[in-house]
Amino acid sequence: MVMVIMDGVGLGGDNAGNAVKLARTPVLDRIWRDCPTTELVAHGKAVGMPSWGDMGNSEIGHNAIGAGRVFSQGAKLVDEAIKSGSLFEGTVWKELIARCVSKMSALHLIGLLSDGNVHSHIDQLFALVRAADRCGVESLFVHPLLDGRDVEKRSALSYIRPLEDLLGAIRAKGGRNYRIASGGGRMVVTMDRYCADWRIVERGYNAHVHGQGRAFASAEEAVRTYYDEDPEVIDQFVGEFVIVEDGAPVGPIGDGDGVVLFNFRGDRAIEISLAFEKDDFEHFDRGRRPDVFYAGMMQYDGDLLLPRRFLVDPPKIDRTVSEYLVEAGVRQLAVSETQKFGHVTYFWNGNRSGKFDEALEKYVEIRSDLVPFEQAPQMKAAEITDVVIDAIEKGEFPFIRLNYANGDMVGHTGLLDAAIAAVETVDTELGRLLEALDKARGVALVTADHGNSDGMYETDKKTGALKRDAEGDLVVRTAHTLNPVPFTIVGPPPFDAVPFDAGLETPMLSNIAATLLLLLGFEPPSDYDPPLIERNF
Repeated sequence: MVMVIMDGVGLGGDNAGNAVKLARTPVLDRIWRDCPTTELVAHGKAVGMPSWGDMGNSEIGHNAIGAGRVFSQGAKLVDEAIKSGSLFEGTVWKELIARCVSKMSALHLIGLLSDGNVHSHIDQLFALVRAADRCGVESLFVHPLLDGRDVEKRSALSYIRPLEDLLGAIRAKGGRNYRIASGGGRMVVTMDRYCADWRIVERGYNAHVHGQGRAFASAEEAVRTYYDEDPEVIDQFVGEFVIVEDGAPVGPIGDGDGVVLFNFRGDRAIEISLAFEKDDFEHFDRGRRPDVFYAGMMQYDGDLLLPRRFLVDPPKIDRTVSEYLVEAGVRQLAVSETQKFGHVTYFWNGNRSGKFDEALEKYVEIRSDLVPFEQAPQMKAAEITDVVIDAIEKGEFPFIRLNYANGDMVGHTGLLDAAIAAVETVDTELGRLLEALDKARGVALVTADHGNSDGMYETDKKTGALKRDAEGDLVVRTAHTLNPVPFTIVGPPPFDAVPFDAGLETPMLSNIAATLLLLLGFEPPSDYDPPLIERNF
């Protein structure tokens, strides 16, 4: 059995922004027409988010698929910890504040500045800032990373301005130095993942710690300048900036300071955490490494215990489907390129970085190219397919899982033609894979973790019509969608006619694990969400 996750390929409406519909996809058209197919909810409460209005994402999507159950995720857990006050009553927060107050040192808050609720939320940042003020912290510096990916592509100022208003109001009371100190776009500064490009982390570290980077009088000036210099640049690709006054950076991180990474999601938080915490660090020259009290909003890797200190306990995901299969002696292969490698390994396994059994599991990472995704929308889909076809032909692994990153990573660029090319690439490679699997009499489960390329333009929430700006141009969308995702079973008899369970009120990603176990001939754990198919197929 091969589990195919077409990242970011959702099921949207017929409109000018749906790259999935606009693409030429003969393979998907055929299997959606001829094979057992249903739709799954991949957002909101179905994946552990606070509300149905919250989009899904790759992290929680793979958590839900691999765990077979829905766990409350970072956004919800942090909201609850702030609302109940448990975050501020915790040992780490109290120790952090005591250090800053007693040493009269600064507190630095680094993280993604938006309300996308995928990596962070601006309301959570504001709660930390207000609490620090109440607790007597005199100096606080925010190092905002601009989004433009989980929110509108040029929306940075709509978050910077209220942040500046809050910091200014606290300064106005007297005895406080609360400022924005440094930042930049998330794909340029600090938020690399899976060791794809350590230069991103180095750029951020130098700006936050050393005050090295392009100098501006304010964050708004920085954003406006980058916009003016390049009318095509969107927030996630804005260069680094350092706020300077009287010729010196206003808030570099120094000895004795406290540092909180206020992102709750782990994948893009691990590398900058390593830069602050790891002694034998070799990825770039950190120069002066300040002695700081470093904490994450959550612990981003439970196996590596990274970071050592964190404000909110992460979800405790246990007994994933891979662990079940390992205990049953089933050999497994996980394949993806760098951009999504951790999703078919770390997140799939319930935020566990290691394998359950080295003898039974094999992970293959295809290194992603360091080029803009729109320039190479094919990414590494062909190489992933080559690895999987070779494994199918050799018959070593009863269960294989893979992720095609194209629909998501290219979808985030906001460029429709590139997204169409990305979806067409996935369709072509899926065709090659299914042909090899058909020869081996195997079964494929073809799905997605959330939508993205299916909604390349913003829509009006009331009318459903595509939005247009003042000039009449369609408003580009770079975030995930709330659309359902497909789930298709492709295989020889009897798998070509597996009946879906009509009694399931809301089919979700978490129903997949029990489904694949049934199809492989195993009895799912009793507390897994029920299978999508009838048990007596």
